[in-house]
Amino acid sequence: MADKVRVRFAPSPTGPLHIGGVRTALFNYLYAKKYNGDFILRIEDTDQNRYVEGAEKYIQEALSWCGIRADESPTTGGSFGPYRQSERKHLYKDYALQLLEQGKAYYAFDTPEALDHHRKDHELKGKTFIYNWHNRNKLTNSLSLTEEEVKAKLDAGENFVIRFKSPQDETLVLKDLIRGEISIDTNTLDDKVLFKSDGMPTYHLANIVDDHLMEISHVIRGEEWLPSLALHQLLYDAFGWGAPKFAHLPLIMKPVGKGKLSKRDGEKGGFPVFPLSWNESMGYKEAGYFPEAVVNFLALLGWNPGTEQEVFNMDELIQSFSLERVNKSGARFDPEKTKWYNHNYLQLKSNEALAQAFLPILAEKSNSEKAADTGYITKVVAMIKERANFVGDFWGLGSYFFEAPQTYNEKAAKKQWKEGTPELMSEVAAIVKNTTPYSSSELESKIKDWITNNELSFGKVMGPLRLLLVGDLKGPHLFDILEMIGREEAIQRINNGITALTSS
Repeated sequence: MADKVRVRFAPSPTGPLHIGGVRTALFNYLYAKKYNGDFILRIEDTDQNRYVEGAEKYIQEALSWCGIRADESPTTGGSFGPYRQSERKHLYKDYALQLLEQGKAYYAFDTPEALDHHRKDHELKGKTFIYNWHNRNKLTNSLSLTEEEVKAKLDAGENFVIRFKSPQDETLVLKDLIRGEISIDTNTLDDKVLFKSDGMPTYHLANIVDDHLMEISHVIRGEEWLPSLALHQLLYDAFGWGAPKFAHLPLIMKPVGKGKLSKRDGEKGGFPVFPLSWNESMGYKEAGYFPEAVVNFLALLGWNPGTEQEVFNMDELIQSFSLERVNKSGARFDPEKTKWYNHNYLQLKSNEALAQAFLPILAEKSNSEKAADTGYITKVVAMIKERANFVGDFWGLGSYFFEAPQTYNEKAAKKQWKEGTPELMSEVAAIVKNTTPYSSSELESKIKDWITNNELSFGKVMGPLRLLLVGDLKGPHLFDILEMIGREEAIQRINNGITALTSS
């Protein structure tokens, strides 16, 4: 095994990359970068029947969006390529034949129909059919047939698979960096298929050969691969190769805590489960999440830094990450927590950057000159961002900075609009007209002095005034709104509102 840390993320291009896959890639990346190692992206496309057009490109774009950059991959290249298994298929047959010659694997000619018959027969007897030591000498393979019979079948072009010959009556003691020691009775293992007559290896053979040839030092993968650990260790032993260190990550669980998080959970709960959109499914990017927020919440799904810190940038994650602090049990996915992370990252962004992100939304929503004034938009963002989780929330929080209200909150109007309110609002309009300099502080001083001098309650004036300017009882400091929209606009909104609410 190589001294240098070399890890790989090896997805199959059979569809979009689920966030569980992104987390696996992230943990590999963090581990590699912590130890100045290499992160390799390898595309495992040996299953051509399940290959989905565009899936490989999606995987690469999703990782790139998350800031998970491969040191070696199909697009960046490297010294251990090619990095697509379909381009390496010429390698695997020799290794399968090597195991055959050593008596550690065998040809099996059983037809799918025959195997199906055995399975059904076992089911009727309340048993499970396993192809291994207890029945392999009775089935149609090179262990039960003579050399001549095997040769005749091969010469005749009969379909075959090459199966691994699992050992009998042994106890395997396996080590996992997260789960500790695991003991496996080899009598419970089946003789897995390693190679098919179509010239393609199965995942198990290709995976082991590639990890060895690419000098992978650590295999960090999801716990769904735990049942394969025994076979993979046995294959390393059979080839006489040093095995990498293994670490199996906990599952990401449904928000309710039971079962693995799925696409259906996202559809039901109204949250994404993919980093980028795929067909009809919304991605985190399109839902308005920042990649840094996605990376941050994924990192803490199953890993605990051992401190109270929750917000980490990528460099901080690299420094803090350790496999020792990865949990064994599944991590419950919390959609509200993901929003909390995005809220935090939004607050950390500069107002200028947020204004730029808000511009395309404004272009669709408003024809106002202010909707194209980046200086003005930047000021608006500074005033409303505290309550936003997403840039997409800005319009709902601050549309009144760009457009006068067309309607007024009915419940608020009923409560605020009393007898005498129109006259008070007209007097406020006069103060707004005559206040110089026209600024938030000067307006606040003049209007509050007028309220006090006339022995009015602040509630009688401030609520109705906000309603006329905003259309609702929401928004930042009222006098800041007055200053931002400008004198003429403010007076016009007050007068229009008086007319609309008095006649309704």
